[in-house]
Amino acid sequence: MIPIIFDLDGTLVDSLSSIHAAASRTLAAFGHDPLAPAHVATFVGWGERVFVEKMIADTDLQIADFDDVLRVFMGHYAQTSTEVEVFPGVKATLESLRAKGHKTGLCTNKPGVPTGVVLKAAGLDGLLDVVVAGDTLPKRKPDPAPLVHLMEQLGAPRIIYVGDTPIDAETAQRAGVPFALYSEGIRTVPLEDIPHDIAFSHYDAFDKVLAALT
Repeated sequence: MIPIIFDLDGTLVDSLSSIHAAASRTLAAFGHDPLAPAHVATFVGWGERVFVEKMIADTDLQIADFDDVLRVFMGHYAQTSTEVEVFPGVKATLESLRAKGHKTGLCTNKPGVPTGVVLKAAGLDGLLDVVVAGDTLPKRKPDPAPLVHLMEQLGAPRIIYVGDTPIDAETAQRAGVPFALYSEGIRTVPLEDIPHDIAFSHYDAFDKVLAALT
């Protein structure tokens, strides 16, 4: 059975509000007003350092204060990581895949500590066979190394990757694996601008996704 690997934020869990809360609390700590959620969404997907770089660039925070801003952000990030909602049908889909003999995994740019917090809070920590977080390896998405590492860990010559952003799509392309695009995640560009093999809007349809890609 082919393993199925998922992104986390915007793919398995609706986490934009929690990420926005962490950003808002960080900005408040430095005397700044919050940014709009849609604006914060454009920072998501590259990992925490790029997130903070983009937040600094779009405010009058100083890049010289980067380390302090990152430290404060990561503190709030760990706290708000419990404030996520699992997308409808995710748990049932993961349980069904595992019952059918598929290995399941996670490939995210979120650092390991908040990833663990999210998975435990969402009740997903027991439904994934292997997890690669943003600080597991020296390289992160869209570099293909995390997906290649997962294939090696699972002993699988082929996987399917499921995500919601252009970063996920590029990672799948560079790793040479099929990509299923979840259309209801943290998406800031039109659906047609994200390369994908198949798109779906609800996990109730995941059996059709699996059939189309296998």
